[in-house]
Amino acid sequence: MVYAYANIIVTAPESLAAYKEKAADALSKHGGRVLQATPNQTVLEGSRGETGLGAILEFETADAAKAWINDPDLSGIHALRRGAGSSTITLMA
Repeated sequence: MVYAYANIIVTAPESLAAYKEKAADALSKHGGRVLQATPNQTVLEGSRGETGLGAILEFETADAAKAWINDPDLSGIHALRRGAGSSTITLMA
């Protein structure tokens, strides 16, 4: 298994709500799932920019995670997430 960390600083809650309705199906298309999601993040050591809604995603392989983010059929769903605010996704593999 491999994991990805997503952080979204939400500025458009309506776009995030629309994304959440479709996100699970989009992830599962590539064998992914959300392990944990929370708006409450605490930096334990060091410093970083603003935190927002954080999520840990799980995929079977790094290739599956890359296929999810690059799937042209999911571009509209990814656009909803990007339209919800500033997002970063880091693959930990």
